[in-house]
Amino acid sequence: QVQVVESGGGLVQAGGSLRLSCAASGSTFSINGIDWYSQTPGKQRDLVAALNSGGRTTYADSVKGRFTISKDNAKNTAYLQMNSLKPEDTAVYYCNLILEIGGYTYSYWGQGTQVTVSS
Repeated sequence: QVQVVESGGGLVQAGGSLRLSCAASGSTFSINGIDWYSQTPGKQRDLVAALNSGGRTTYADSVKGRFTISKDNAKNTAYLQMNSLKPEDTAVYYCNLILEIGGYTYSYWGQGTQVTVSS
């Protein structure tokens, strides 16, 4: 049974940095893809960054040049490095991992982590 646990959110001043982590455990798998989403109250989840199985990264225009998505296969962990944070980045951030287990792919969500950027 796979578990996905997020960490790293918090309160930071504008211009600061945070690194979100998304760690998977509980089975034998490989991470094929990673998506990070943000969500504010009353709104849908928006894709912030993605990393596919070929290593290609995609970023929302609002975070290009400030956020970096990555993974550490040895640690089964995905990251979102967030620099030059702005108040409008305030949201709950969710990771979605695409895992390959036994030749099949599965999608797993983290529980979400709050990021609050003060002005």
